[in-house]
Amino acid sequence: MIHDWDFLIRLMSLGSALTLIAMVVASEVRLSVRVPLIGMLVGSVGYLLNTPMMTERGPASPWIELFAISTPFWIWLFGRRLFEREPEQRIMLITAALMVLGWFLQNFLVHLVGETGFVLLHVVALVLVADLVRVGIFERGDDLVEDRRIVRFWFPLLVALQAGQILLVEILEPLSPLDSRHPIVSIINSTLILVFMLFASLTLFRTNRELLPKTSEEQRPDLPNEMVPELELSPSEKVLHDRLVSAMDEGAYRASGLTIAALAEQLETPEHRLRALINQRLGHRNFSAFLNGYRIAEAQRRLSSSENVDLPILTIAMDLGYNSLPPFNRAFRELSGSSPSEFRKRAFVAPEPQTEHSDADQN
Repeated sequence: MIHDWDFLIRLMSLGSALTLIAMVVASEVRLSVRVPLIGMLVGSVGYLLNTPMMTERGPASPWIELFAISTPFWIWLFGRRLFEREPEQRIMLITAALMVLGWFLQNFLVHLVGETGFVLLHVVALVLVADLVRVGIFERGDDLVEDRRIVRFWFPLLVALQAGQILLVEILEPLSPLDSRHPIVSIINSTLILVFMLFASLTLFRTNRELLPKTSEEQRPDLPNEMVPELELSPSEKVLHDRLVSAMDEGAYRASGLTIAALAEQLETPEHRLRALINQRLGHRNFSAFLNGYRIAEAQRRLSSSENVDLPILTIAMDLGYNSLPPFNRAFRELSGSSPSEFRKRAFVAPEPQTEHSDADQN
């Protein structure tokens, strides 16, 4: 009876996954999100097929398993990009390489290396799941898009339940009586995957341009603070905006570890009102981007000032509220297109003299 229900749930999950793949391929969701989303769905299909219940093991099994074991990577990358926390390219490449290496060792060299490939795959996958939970839930306070804040809680939670329990069971299986092929364990896995598919269908494809913009052009970017268009504010928003601008002019953005909750308390206003003002009126999708606009503008002034020519860049970063140099360098490069040291160097290099048509002028 349990086997029949498990088979039925897996068929429903497969149908949902294939339908979602077709929807994503036909949609105009921006490519940076579409690629990992398709990878995540294809990987889920691979996992559902990679059981004796669905297919007998044969020459194609290692390749089906390759799609299956890639699922945590694609889920992680999709979540990171959905939450606008793009991972470093070298981290992505190293992670993908480690997972392919683990798959190769497990399928083709297991007689030489034992369970090394198995352990490597599961450790990397668990690290990815943990990182997604950290970014999604514990950095949720930085997100200003209200609908995305909801997804930031439920999406990592479902991933942790679905992928985390599968990985833990498979890791503990050799060391305990746990059996990943037990009918109860199998039907739990199938049910969680089906719930995950339904969540993706209901949440990601409802009409919501703020959550999943169709193209990069439709995604409202974080605007530099000096480029915010003229605002049409209600009287209460006008009062709050004036208080916010006053606090920023007094250097509130320099506080280390400043959160939107702390700033709202300083301004004596509810956090949701301040979040709505900065997001819906000032055009910022993340609170850190709002702060960086002020911080990097001051950093540029300091770096181009002769009075600060010998001031270490780290000192400037710390004075502006950064806890270390790497996040300051990333924010500076993102907003100015160069590193702080390159910016300072250009600021003190005299422009080359221009001689335009001197002969023509003499004539």
